[in-house]
Amino acid sequence: MSSQDQEPNGSSSHMMKTTKRGRPFLKDTLDLFATLIVSLPLGPHKQFFRTFPHSFTTDEAAQNLASLKFSQSNRGPDPREPSRVVTTTTTTTFSMTREMAKAMCQHFMDARLIENATDPTSNLFKDRGVYQLTAKGLHVLERFISKNGINSEHLQPIFASQPICIKLLHLERRSSDDEIIVTQSVITALFRRFVGRQSNYPHGDNRDTDAFLRYHERAKGIPLFDLQERGSKGYTTTRYSFYAVAALEWLCDFTSVVGREEAAEMAAQFVRFGLITLVSDKRKNTDSAIIFTVRGSSSSGASGPPVNGEFRCTNKAVYKITDEGQRVARWGEPRTAAHASPSSSTADLASRSSVEASDEGAEHPNRANRVQRRASVAEFGEKRSKETNADRLQYIIDTPRLRALFREFLRHNICEENLTFWMEVQEFKRKFQVTSSAMASERSTRPGSRSTPGQAAMEKHHELLIQTASLIFNNYLAHSSPSELNIDHTLRNELTGYLEEVVSSVTGQKFQGRLEPEHASALNATQLQHIIKLYERIQGHVFRLMSTDSVPKFMKSPGFQVSQRTYAEDLENFDGEVRLLSLQETSPPGYNEEVGGAYVTISQQATEREHRMQQARQAQEQQRQPGGNQYS
Repeated sequence: MSSQDQEPNGSSSHMMKTTKRGRPFLKDTLDLFATLIVSLPLGPHKQFFRTFPHSFTTDEAAQNLASLKFSQSNRGPDPREPSRVVTTTTTTTFSMTREMAKAMCQHFMDARLIENATDPTSNLFKDRGVYQLTAKGLHVLERFISKNGINSEHLQPIFASQPICIKLLHLERRSSDDEIIVTQSVITALFRRFVGRQSNYPHGDNRDTDAFLRYHERAKGIPLFDLQERGSKGYTTTRYSFYAVAALEWLCDFTSVVGREEAAEMAAQFVRFGLITLVSDKRKNTDSAIIFTVRGSSSSGASGPPVNGEFRCTNKAVYKITDEGQRVARWGEPRTAAHASPSSSTADLASRSSVEASDEGAEHPNRANRVQRRASVAEFGEKRSKETNADRLQYIIDTPRLRALFREFLRHNICEENLTFWMEVQEFKRKFQVTSSAMASERSTRPGSRSTPGQAAMEKHHELLIQTASLIFNNYLAHSSPSELNIDHTLRNELTGYLEEVVSSVTGQKFQGRLEPEHASALNATQLQHIIKLYERIQGHVFRLMSTDSVPKFMKSPGFQVSQRTYAEDLENFDGEVRLLSLQETSPPGYNEEVGGAYVTISQQATEREHRMQQARQAQEQQRQPGGNQYS
């Protein structure tokens, strides 16, 4: 399989790099997967007398992968004339045969990005099948869309109707061979995510429960059970047991692990560090068995981990969490103690920064291999001299769950439009800078059209930007608009005066106080950029208003106090081991290749949906037990 980059000055082609296991590097796999999904017309497909919504077929995937174009356009000032805006478009074309396309889709299945709609337990990509996105696949897709400025309106029904992985744990890899960088701190972080902050015993048979609830329960950690076996002295019970195959599936579903083989390698590391141990393997002698062994370097001290670890990938193999595993998981510790605020951190909330392990090296030399740590929410409410309300507001906006709670608070105080306007302008600015599109080449241009796929996508994107500019003005800034903002008259008059000048110059008509589509359609990129700058000044005014008036009240509200404790408990397994990232962040943290690390990306759509569901449950409880408003 190959890809070709086409730029204004020429083109270049290269083969995808593959690992020793024969799969493409993970980043290429994720990018190609998301590019394919954006290009597919996902819809209902029938198979075995059932209809599967938001799905695609083998033929559709193979046809698009045969010649898939990904175009990305970037806007910026003209070096020769900074007042003008120029656009640079780069188009990447992927080409592969049908067999290669099927093999690539098999890699997508191995990474648990897609699944067989008729049989989700199947691990084989079939020649005639119907496939849907997994919760992990939706998380990856959301991140790709956010990073590349892709118009995703046609994908919103999928995000709204299917479970999405809220927190995905990413393990750092070597750039040379794409292998996971294994250190004790990385295995510890992975294991804590694997077992959860408390033992996850499913409550009865949940097969008939809601799909969202089933996924939420499984996301807490590997499902456990008590294994009862009959021996010479009667029945014995082994607590905290789990099936080996279930462990492999869980690691593939909730982390960046790719395929059962790599999952087995991580599980063997759990065995090596004494976190889990084999309890039973009652397979028959004729049954096939895959035993994965990892080997580490010899330890200089007697207390170091064993050199080897072995994990049996059989249907009958059962493992358990050891006493050491329970200690590492911190199951027995009070949650407040387990999530103690990191007093050694030199990062305050203002910078929203992480603390490098090297910053702690002088006091704790043995922590040199620990990854970055995000300031915890427990620190959020502390009165620090370096923090301001503007810093706290930025942290609220950057944290999906806090942002959703803050929006609810503003709604109760009849000023939600401030946050909504700020967020819409922020998204508007991002989309103006970068836009991307993906499509199969045969659908890229109309007959007789001389424009390239990138140019066509850019023209359509410019139309959408103009529509967005009109909606923002008409909803928030026009006189008597539905959500009119309370802003400085000077700012409003400056914006209105510029629109009067532009509309009259490009249309010859008088501006009537609203930015109509027929008026806005004539705007060029430079005029649109000036409007964005005016929006940005108003955005700054609204930000200062929220930080000085709304944030202090929000932090004193009972709703925030309760959420602060809940959120801190929810993140206790990550604090001090991994860095937390919003999907809006385009660059994951980089680590020294000899150290490795881990980080978690958080889905905004899944977090906000969970918050809405939580609000609905609370409303139902309040109806049964009438009480006061949590924001009063």
